[in-house]
Amino acid sequence: MSLTESNMMELGTEAPDFALLDTLSGKEISLADLKSEQATVIMFTCNHCPYVLHVNAELVRLSTEYMAKGVSFVAISSNDVDKYPQDAPDKMTLLAKQEGYPFPYLFDATQVVAKAYDAACTPDFYVFDAELKLRYRGRLCPSRPKTDTPVTGSDLRQAIDALLAGKAVESRQYPSAGCNIKWKA
Repeated sequence: MSLTESNMMELGTEAPDFALLDTLSGKEISLADLKSEQATVIMFTCNHCPYVLHVNAELVRLSTEYMAKGVSFVAISSNDVDKYPQDAPDKMTLLAKQEGYPFPYLFDATQVVAKAYDAACTPDFYVFDAELKLRYRGRLCPSRPKTDTPVTGSDLRQAIDALLAGKAVESRQYPSAGCNIKWKA
């Protein structure tokens, strides 16, 4: 496990398009299918990262709460499954069902999508407005494994709340930190 921080894509960047396999439904899902008129949250994640496992329960709570308000969520795993078979699509399906993911869990087999988003770690969060312009990128909250800081989702919540209220998202944003994306050679 190598602690890696987000690359922090430039705010205002338009969301790169994609169409990937949803490991829950077995269907290909595109950004156009997911786009919300409120906000669209794209999360790069995986099955085995202790930083992701640390926040999974809050991701389910937070996404369930905001999906009821019209916000769209999607998780994408881009890890090399030859070297990390625990992140393979069949294992993604099992984890998503076990955790109760209310959002699609997409597999980026070619890693093209992760590269387009300049994703660096798991978890890595991106919040786009109704026009799919990036308004937030970075961490869920300050909590990390093996700390006493509770997992609240505070940073992501503040960004989404601002968009829902029609306000600007706080410009001071902190990178996420977690396991590096497992790139193919």
